[in-house]
Amino acid sequence: MIVDSHCHLDRLDFEKLDTDLAGVLDAARAKDVEHFLCVSVTLEQFPKMLEKIKHFADVSASCGVHPLDQKDALDIDLLRHLAVHDKVVAIGETGLDYYYSEQTRTVQQESFVGHIQVANELNKPLIIHTRDARDDTINLMREHNAQNCGGVLHCFTEDLDMANKALDLGFYISISGIVTFRNAEQLRDVVKHIPLDRLLIETDSPYLAPVPHRGKTNQPAYVQDVAYYIAELKGLSYKELATATTDNFYRLFSGINRQ
Repeated sequence: MIVDSHCHLDRLDFEKLDTDLAGVLDAARAKDVEHFLCVSVTLEQFPKMLEKIKHFADVSASCGVHPLDQKDALDIDLLRHLAVHDKVVAIGETGLDYYYSEQTRTVQQESFVGHIQVANELNKPLIIHTRDARDDTINLMREHNAQNCGGVLHCFTEDLDMANKALDLGFYISISGIVTFRNAEQLRDVVKHIPLDRLLIETDSPYLAPVPHRGKTNQPAYVQDVAYYIAELKGLSYKELATATTDNFYRLFSGINRQ
């Protein structure tokens, strides 16, 4: 069995998919997916997200503000209040994105620090987004003791040096369907070097559908394609890759009761 360690179920276009959330989850379960981590991007939308997933025992949630949605200061008290919910097993996604929003650099950094603080207070791992902000991401993780709560650099697209620095802090690295893209040779080289016991897989759906589904709305069922691709890339059987990444998921997100 496998898991989708990062998806945005509340952002799926169910009209395009011609089904509902239950149908999407059933399609994924038919592809060996046994658990889903639905990731928050704003605190304002978190209650609606939680309402949509609360009846599914195999769906867990995170709580946080994506750096590209962080226009104003983080409401750290609201984050702390929402994140204590039993369904919430992680803080984020948070982090830094200077590629799309360099002008909000200061706000992003302050928000990232606030997320790390709450993650340490609640002893819940971080889900970190990082793009074109390698040094600042690692430096803030070190300065504010992110290693105490641990976490994952999700949808990783940075270089091996950054991956190694995150691994040294005890973090996991999660790989999405980007690894299957034609122009992702550097990422493929990084994936070959990531230790199997620190690797996660994800869809980041509805975005970034892997080959052979490019151009379609991404969905959790497609995490199986990611798993098969990475297994071949690392010279492993599908079962070996599936077992390791699933074990890693439950080890990191220890608040989930494994079925």
